[in-house]
Amino acid sequence: GRAGCGYHAANGRFSPAPPVPQLLYGGKLDFLVFDYLSEITMSLLTAAKARSPVLGYTPDFVSAAMAPYIKDIHRKGVRVISNAGGINPLACAAALQEVAKKADVDLKIAVVAGDDLMSEKENLKGTGITDLESGRQFPESIHSMNVYLGARPISRALDLGADIVVTGRCVDSGIVLGPLIHSFGWNRDEFDLLAAGSLAGHLIECGAQCTGGIFTDWHAVPDWHNIGFPIVECSSEGDFILSKPPDTGGLISFGTVAEQLVYELGNPRRYLLPDVTCDFSEVSITEIPGFDGGAVKVHGAKGSPPSTFYKVNATYLDGFRATAVCPVGGPKAVQKGKRTAESILQRTRLIFSQLGYEDYSAVNIQVLGSEDTYGPHARRSIDGQGPREAVIWLAVHHKQKEAVEIFSREIAPAGTGM
Repeated sequence: GRAGCGYHAANGRFSPAPPVPQLLYGGKLDFLVFDYLSEITMSLLTAAKARSPVLGYTPDFVSAAMAPYIKDIHRKGVRVISNAGGINPLACAAALQEVAKKADVDLKIAVVAGDDLMSEKENLKGTGITDLESGRQFPESIHSMNVYLGARPISRALDLGADIVVTGRCVDSGIVLGPLIHSFGWNRDEFDLLAAGSLAGHLIECGAQCTGGIFTDWHAVPDWHNIGFPIVECSSEGDFILSKPPDTGGLISFGTVAEQLVYELGNPRRYLLPDVTCDFSEVSITEIPGFDGGAVKVHGAKGSPPSTFYKVNATYLDGFRATAVCPVGGPKAVQKGKRTAESILQRTRLIFSQLGYEDYSAVNIQVLGSEDTYGPHARRSIDGQGPREAVIWLAVHHKQKEAVEIFSREIAPAGTGM
């Protein structure tokens, strides 16, 4: 047997609406899966839920990705899995239920809960946990704490007949592995198969990244404006073909897929997931001729038992940040930009001193156009004058909101006067 998964990732690079019809009408799918969560997204959703108990999920999933197409999703029998529940998956499911009711379609919506660890905050604080890199103590102002769940709750919900599965925080690849476990009945100890399904999820978990969206050889990728989103067709043996819908832009090749393979991977021999420890070091990617826009066959993933630990994402209030961007023109634009930024900081620090505020927690100045982003590898101009046009990028961090507001007011005249 084979199972097809079409994937949409809403990570800020692409609008959520266009990929849905592309995949729904051109993908011949069994499952349509959506990944909405990054670590920063959890912070934003936590802040949203603090404003209202009915918030805390990603509303675009409901309003833009599902509502316009829910009748066709139901008619085609496509089952949907998404982590759009964020920190409030029950509210997300309730909103989806309202959409289904208005469309007069009968859909069974399942919710995967259990990732919220806020009830364990005091217990964890008492264990003496410290920050892995800085050694700092467990923060006092924890706002959310969520464990990265695996694929088994998703496959169980599908086993029970769910048409839509909404999760909170889980590993990104789990929303692909879950449908594959459900489709093929893979057991908990079939680690090579679980690694293969996890690899399928890992390759498409960032949507159009694997179809050329961030490809190094970007100039070889056609039609970015209509870039195709990935489709995985997986066999019960774990091999799979990665393609995209016909008549879409982008590119699937050895290079685009290989770059995504190593994306955020860490140790390719020990990629740690809740369901399996993956070894991707001997994976093969073979281009398949005859596919519109390209396709590859992927196999060779190996797996071993997972560890006894889960990864946890926690967010806490650590102050406020503001960022200013100011264009600078004229001779010695780089020097002028740096002097401008330093003067703004000096001026606001004088105001802080008068008001009794502490100094900034952190400051970052970059002059875009001077190759600051390249650090010691920057290349300066031959004539020594530098570019005649540059952009100041100035970011500050402060414990007090009022201090950041002062910075914002002081930066405005500088931004309008250049």
